[in-house]
Amino acid sequence: MKYENNKVSDIKIAYIGGGSRGWAWTFMTDLSMDDSMSGTIRLYDIDPAASKNNEIIGSQLSARKDTIGKWDYVQSDSLKDALTGCDFAVISILPGTFDEMDSDVHLPERLGIYQSVGDTAGPGGMIRALRTIPMFVTIAEAIRDYAPDAWIINYTNPMSLCVKTLYHVFPQIKAFGCCHEVFGTQKVLKGICEETLGLESIDRRDIHVNVLGINHFTWFDEASYKGIDLFPVYRDYINAHYEEGYEEPDKNWANSTFECAHRVKFDLFRRYGLIAAAGDRHLAEFMPGTDYLKDPETVKSWKFGLTTVDWRKNDLKERLEKSRRLADGEQEIELKPSGEEGILLIKSLCGLERTISNVNIPNSFLQIANLPKDAVVETNAVFSRDSIKPVIAGSIPEEVLELIKPHVANHERILKAALTCDRTLVYEAFLSDPLVKGRASDEEVKKLADDMIENTRIYLPEGWN
Repeated sequence: MKYENNKVSDIKIAYIGGGSRGWAWTFMTDLSMDDSMSGTIRLYDIDPAASKNNEIIGSQLSARKDTIGKWDYVQSDSLKDALTGCDFAVISILPGTFDEMDSDVHLPERLGIYQSVGDTAGPGGMIRALRTIPMFVTIAEAIRDYAPDAWIINYTNPMSLCVKTLYHVFPQIKAFGCCHEVFGTQKVLKGICEETLGLESIDRRDIHVNVLGINHFTWFDEASYKGIDLFPVYRDYINAHYEEGYEEPDKNWANSTFECAHRVKFDLFRRYGLIAAAGDRHLAEFMPGTDYLKDPETVKSWKFGLTTVDWRKNDLKERLEKSRRLADGEQEIELKPSGEEGILLIKSLCGLERTISNVNIPNSFLQIANLPKDAVVETNAVFSRDSIKPVIAGSIPEEVLELIKPHVANHERILKAALTCDRTLVYEAFLSDPLVKGRASDEEVKKLADDMIENTRIYLPEGWN
C-alpha cells in the first residue's frame, strides 16, 4: 500500500466468492463512491465464469465518469493467486446451492419445525455449517500459507462458526465478521426517536449502543442519542404500539420476505428488559420453537415472514439476468450508498479513519465476561490503523445468558462434528437446539438429522458414513 495526501493506493484485496451476484455489486458500488482508496480487487470463485463476469462489471464501473473510486478488477484462478501479497481478503460465499438450502430450511417442517431464515441457528443453520466448515478450513489454510498478515473480513453465514473455524485452523489470523443487523436496529431506534420526540434527520450512527451477544442474537443493554436515554423512549413506544409494531418508512412487512414489524423485538424487550438487535426473522430462530415459529399462523401474527427457498431460487434467476445485462452494458449499477460499513472499516484499518462498529471475533479479551473465551461473540470494537481493539461490553444478564448458552455450546459441537465427521455430535446439537427441543421424539430428530446430512453429503468430507 502507498500513502499520499490522505489517500491510500495500491491496496490489494482478495475477494473469495468474487462471482457473487449481489454482495459483490454492493461492495464494488461502495468502493466506487470513495476516492480515498484505490488498488486491485482479485476475484476468485469456484465458478470462473461468474468471477469473470464481475471482472467485466467492476471494470465498467471504474471506467465510468461518475465514479471517483478507481479500482482494477482481475479474475484469479486460485486461492493462491488471489491471496498472495494481498492486504485484505473478503469472504462472501454461498456454501452449496439453493437445492441443499431447500433441505436445510424445509425438511424440518415434517416435524412441525419452521425456520424463517435457516442459515444460522436451528437445524438448517447447523447443517449449513457442516458443509461450510470444510470450505473455511481450506480458506484458512490458504490464508495461513499465502497471506498470513492480511486482514480477513467475513460476510458468510453461519457467521459465528465461519469465524470460529478460521481461528481454529490459523490462531494468528486477523479475521473478523461483519453483520448489518445491528444497524437495522439503530435505524428502528432512530425512527422511534424522530416520531416520538419530534426530531428530524437523525444519523443512525449517532444512536450510541453497547452491543453484546452472538451473531443474529445480539442485544443492547445501553442506547442513547445525544444524552437522551433511549430505553424509556423505547419502552413507552412499545406500550403504545405493542400490537401493531413499528413500520419503517417505505417498508411493509406483509409485502416483503425480509421485512418485519419488529413485534418480536418488542416482546423480547418486555420479557427481558434488553433491546434485541437483529431482524425478527433471525431472533425468532434462537428462541424455543413454541414462541414465535410454532406454525405459519403464529409467524404471521408476529408480523414477520418465512423466507422460502423457492423465493430465493426465483430471486437468483432475476440476479443472473441482471448480471448478464450489467456485463453486456445494457444496464448500469446505480450509485447508491449501501449503508454497510465494510469500506469504512477497511479505511480505518488503513489509518484513514477511526471507527467504532460491531464485530464478530473470539471472546479472547472477555469482552463478554460471562461467556467462554473461545466463543465467537458480537460486541463493539475500535478500528484504527492496523488494529482492532474490542470494547469490553460487560456481562449478559442471567435470563438472556440462558437463551444464548445452548447456541454457544452447539457452536462447539458442530465445529467438532464437522472436523471429525461425528454424527453423534450432530444428534446432540439438534436435540439441544431450542427450535427442536420438545417438538418430536429423539428418534424422529435423529432421523431428520440423518436425512439432512444425506441431502448435503456431496459437500461433506469422505469420513461421513
